[in-house]
Amino acid sequence: MSASIQSSEVTETATKVTKDLESQKGTSTRLQEFGIKSPNQRAKNFVLDTNVLLHDPGCLNRFANNHVCIPSDVLSELDRFKNEQSERGANARQVHRKLSEIFGTSEQVTQGVETEGGGTVRLVIYDPTFCIENSEILAQFLRIFPNRELVDHRILAATLLLAEHNSSPVVLVTKDLNMQLKARAVHINCQDYLNDKVDPSEVSNYDMRSVEVEPSELQRFASAGHLEIEHGRRRGVVLNQYVLLEAGVKQTMPARLDSEGTFVRLQVPSVLKIPDGHHLKPLNLGQKCLIDALLNPDISLVTCYGQAGTGKTLVAVAAGLSEMFNREYNGITISRPVVAMGDTIGFLPGDLDDKMRPWLQPIYDALELLMSAPAHTSQSPRRKQVRKDSASKDATSTKPWEVLIDQGLIEIEALCYIRGRSIPNRFFVLDEAQQLTPLEAKTIVTRMSRGSKLIMVGDPAQIDNPYVDSRSNGLVYTRNRLKGQPFTAHVSLSRGERSPLAEAGAQLM
Repeated sequence: MSASIQSSEVTETATKVTKDLESQKGTSTRLQEFGIKSPNQRAKNFVLDTNVLLHDPGCLNRFANNHVCIPSDVLSELDRFKNEQSERGANARQVHRKLSEIFGTSEQVTQGVETEGGGTVRLVIYDPTFCIENSEILAQFLRIFPNRELVDHRILAATLLLAEHNSSPVVLVTKDLNMQLKARAVHINCQDYLNDKVDPSEVSNYDMRSVEVEPSELQRFASAGHLEIEHGRRRGVVLNQYVLLEAGVKQTMPARLDSEGTFVRLQVPSVLKIPDGHHLKPLNLGQKCLIDALLNPDISLVTCYGQAGTGKTLVAVAAGLSEMFNREYNGITISRPVVAMGDTIGFLPGDLDDKMRPWLQPIYDALELLMSAPAHTSQSPRRKQVRKDSASKDATSTKPWEVLIDQGLIEIEALCYIRGRSIPNRFFVLDEAQQLTPLEAKTIVTRMSRGSKLIMVGDPAQIDNPYVDSRSNGLVYTRNRLKGQPFTAHVSLSRGERSPLAEAGAQLM
């Protein structure tokens, strides 16, 4: 009797072990089917958030020999944007095409398809019904963030599953700051997308670089207007960079390194003349350097950093008007992004001009300041005389730049309509360029035809676009990637000129 009981217990134990093994085998198979298991444990697993793919559709090939994981919920989010007639919609469609190309020759999209860099790309599926029953970590996560329908939570849950079932590191890559905070709250290794970020020193120091010279060399430069210095003494200075030649205390002169490798004197007029308007005089060394770059016909791209009140927009518009009236360009185009570029402005009343007016008001302010006739001219009493006639009043109320806009000499337009254009022989001022993504900045740069000049100005510290920051926006990206080219120049403005109040606010608040 006792032997029979023992035999029964052994049989039950064996059956239980067999069922456990079958269950584990089934679980392992399901994990493979869901893309939770990595193809190998020798490389890292990078989980990409939707905003990373929208930010850089080419990011799938930028992770070398590591494993790139695309949660299935990311595809659902991309689907929401693909019909947008905007840069974001174009990026979503490009990502869909790229993924279709990668997975087009493979039926096992969750097993991993090899990339050009030697890594893999695979889809990861999060199924709450199956996963929660087999993961205590996931059950704990859902107690902290119980909303299972929120896409961010589903992406985080998929990342936790990957970390639980793989011995190699798992990293969530997202540009969403709130997503990063949630990830760290549940101990998920999280990073920003770093491929297009510039070095912190690129945006932290606006001081002009000094190059030490002998007093005799400085004197020769002052008389001749140019100076050759051996490469070792100017190491690190790129073409068209502005520097201070320094021969001792208070013995300095500004210079620019030209395309021949020679320091040359700045060519800056005493004032920028605007016919029938206000002339603009440079008020500090930074503005003089900016004007030198703006008026140089050999420089076709100028980037400018400067905090509020430094005059970057006003100087750029004044130089453009001056060059236009001197017939150096067919006209001037001025624009700024509707944050972010491509977002709808349809909720505003009126036609396109009416919709864009609130966003472009700072540009109209600059035109008002530069092109309004000075008060001491003879136009003021004549305008007072004709006020008796309403028709004459309507005629004289037309702003000077409105006539130029009607003639096509001045364009003030939205960036969301620039894709596909070719812009020849225009002086193009792009204000608030720090709000652009790198891909949007590339779109604008590649629209410039022969004879055009592009000026990108902005303050990298003032970012409203949630998916860029001071080190990854389109302005600093353009400057970083194109610096050292013979047709580009960069100027940083650090001294405010708007008013003592504005300068104190920018520095202290």
